[in-house]
Formats: sequence, structure tokens, C-alpha cells
Amino acid sequence: MYASDISSTRRPQEIWEIARSQLRLQMAKGTYETWVRDTVCLAHEDGSFVIGVANAYAKDWLSLRLRPLIKRTLVSIVGHAVDVTFVVQPASIANAPETSSGPLLDLEPVEEAAMPGAPATIGANLNPRYTFDNFIVGSANRLAHAVGLSVAENPGKAYNPLFLYGDSGLGKTHLLQAIGHFVQAHGHRVLYVSSELFTNELIGAIRTQSTDQFRAKYRTIDVLLIDDVHFIAGKEQTQEEFFHTFNALHSANRQLVLTSDRPPQAIPTLEERLRSRFGWGMIADIQPPNLETRIAILQTKAASMGQPVPDSVVALIAQRAHRNIRDLEGALNKVLAHAQLLNRPLNPALVEDALAYLSPAQSKLSLDAILEVAGDFLGIGVSDLTGRARCARIALQRQVVMYVMREETDASLPQIGQALGGRDHTTIMHGYDKIATEIEQDPDLARQVADLRSRLYEPVRVR
Repeated sequence: MYASDISSTRRPQEIWEIARSQLRLQMAKGTYETWVRDTVCLAHEDGSFVIGVANAYAKDWLSLRLRPLIKRTLVSIVGHAVDVTFVVQPASIANAPETSSGPLLDLEPVEEAAMPGAPATIGANLNPRYTFDNFIVGSANRLAHAVGLSVAENPGKAYNPLFLYGDSGLGKTHLLQAIGHFVQAHGHRVLYVSSELFTNELIGAIRTQSTDQFRAKYRTIDVLLIDDVHFIAGKEQTQEEFFHTFNALHSANRQLVLTSDRPPQAIPTLEERLRSRFGWGMIADIQPPNLETRIAILQTKAASMGQPVPDSVVALIAQRAHRNIRDLEGALNKVLAHAQLLNRPLNPALVEDALAYLSPAQSKLSLDAILEVAGDFLGIGVSDLTGRARCARIALQRQVVMYVMREETDASLPQIGQALGGRDHTTIMHGYDKIATEIEQDPDLARQVADLRSRLYEPVRVR
């Protein structure tokens, strides 16, 4: 039977059972058993599938993590574009007829096949690439690194829990797993999991009535590393279980290290009792790396790849990819791929071509454009930035703009001074130096500056 006519000759649930059989071959057994096995197809019309799931956990996880894979699988079966919606329908799950334990297709599942893109792991779910040895330290992560190393050297003694937060791609997982490698090498029992996996395993334990084994796994180790802990917010049963796991480990002087994309007080729907416990030890943030750190990261990455890269190329990549480390390493890979596939020399012209998608060249970002964006972002008028008002708030924001203009353009100090109301170049230099010094010591100011610099490159803004 051809894929193009299968949707017209089979009932929706039959199509879904074929899809589940294929999905079973493409994902880890635990993932399939927990999230996909007990789902049902409630409706299928005009290419839109409505899939019934048992609870809100499953709905969220399937929507956020597995929806693209499920859509691709259905497209391969029905032969046309599809859409997939997940709805909580426990009654439909309970009343669904049992299906055979084996797949409908004549294929054997790959036992515990890894999810696409899953990193290689060793020991306690640790990626061997993430160690202290290759963690590049700069002003944006120096405190987090120092506290992480202290925790690794003396787990359970101080800073318990250690709560690390920052935007995606800034090295939280690297630092978390570096702690894991260090303590494991010194004889401690360590476990690294994402909060999604913690939730996954809890649901599986409840389903199989094996919560005692689940608790023994998480409460008898020396160091528990939880990535993206904000995922448990709003999930009542997961928060309840994690609350008791936290208490059991903390009262036994076992170390907990948690990461999130925001500080505890900013995580919506997180239970207050967890919010307060997350602040018992040390909360440290990781900011976007500055230019010098980005250059060091690129040099280390290139050296690990055995690929010599000219300093001028490294510097230009570091200027273009400034949001996070993931973008930075991706930009390096893209430049190297262009050089190899197109047989072009590694030079600044190649970087400009390869990274044209990432941000406009500095020369295309005008001082007037920065003034407009900064005024909107900072909530003050352009006339305040260019005027002579001396109140502390406006003076500080004006100095932030001086710093950003110098960092993001090739304009001279006199040109920046002229754009800011005809100020002397020494005033611009003083303002630049002041902000450059303060962002090393003030995380809130550093985040504000980084956010403003990112705002400059939003594609929807016309300059």
C-alpha cells in the first residue's frame, strides 16, 4: 500500500498504531514506554491528528520534545503534510482496546536506542567533553566557576544547594557536569539528570509501582545534579517528590546542584517551599561572555579540532556571534565548513559571507540606530540621552550607550561624542571605561548591557 492513499483506507487509530510502531524504533525504550505507548488517536481530519494522552505531564513533554519527530513519522506514513495536537483525555486512554505488545510492522525494535542528537555519556550520565579542564573562565562566569569548583572539592560542606542560572547556551550544563566528573573522580557517587528525565522516571515508577526503587536511586547518592530544574514548575506530583528528595539529601549533607534559565524567585508556578530551599546555599548567574572570553573559547575549540584559525578570523567570529557559547561554536563550525566545502582561504571576507545570517556588519549599524533602539529599550527619550541632564539614572544609561556604541561600531570617540549631543571624546572614554569596569562587578548591569546589544540585531527592527 502506498503512503499516499493509506490515510483514506485506514481508521485513524490504525494509522496511529503504525506510527507508534515506527516511533518505537526511533527512540529509547523508556521514552517510548512513558510517553507514547498509551496514547490514542482521537480524530483525524484534513491532515490534522488529535492525540489523546493520559495527563498534563505527557501533553507538555510530547508537545515540547517529540512533536517534530511524530509529525515526520506521520508524514512518512500518510504521504502529505500533517498537524498534530495533544489533548488530555484519560478516559479515552483507559477505554482504548489493548494492542499487541509488538509493533504492527515486521521490524524489531532497537533496544534502548538513543534519542537523535543525544550526547555520548559515561558513568553517571556525564558527557566526557564537559570538564573543568576545558571550561573557559571569564568575567561573565568567574563567580559561578569558583563556587562550582569549591562545591566539587568539598561536596555537601558549603553552598548546598548550588543554584546556577543563565540564558540557554552559556555553559550551565558544562559547569554542572564538570562538577560531576570531579566528584566522581574523587570517589563520590554522582548522578546527573535533566528535570525532564526525573519527571519521566517518576511517572514510570508510579505506573509500575516501583517508587521505592526510584527513591533509592535518587536519595542514596552523594551528589545530585539536576539540569533545567524550572521544568518541574507547575507539575504538582513532580514537585512533591523532588521536595522530599531534596530534604532527604540535604539533611544527610549530600550535595545538590541545580541549573535553571532564571533565578528561583522568577520561576512561575514553582512551589514556595522549593523556591526558598533553592536559595539556602548559593545562587550564581552566568552572563554572556565578553569579547576576550569569546576569543579564548574559539581558540580552545579550534585547537581541540586540530584546525589552525588565524587570529583575525577568530576575532571577527567573536564579534559577530556574541549571544551565547552555542551560537559561538556554531559560527566557528559554519566558517570552517565554508572554507573546506568551497575551498576558500580562512580570512575575514569568508567570515562575512558565512555569517551574513547572524548579524549585520558593524559598519551597517549606525549611531542613530543605536540611539533609537537604546532609548526604546531603556525607557528614556533620545533627547535625554543626547541632552545635558545630570540625574544619576540618565547619566548611567547615557554611559551604557557610550559603551555599546564603541563595542558595536567602528565609530571614533569624537563621532560617538557628536552623536550624543556634542560631548568631548574624553567624556566618552570615561563613560566607556566606567561601564567596562562596572559590568565586571554588577551582574544586573552586565545583563542589561548584553540584552541591549542583542536587541540591536533583532531582524524585525528597521534601521
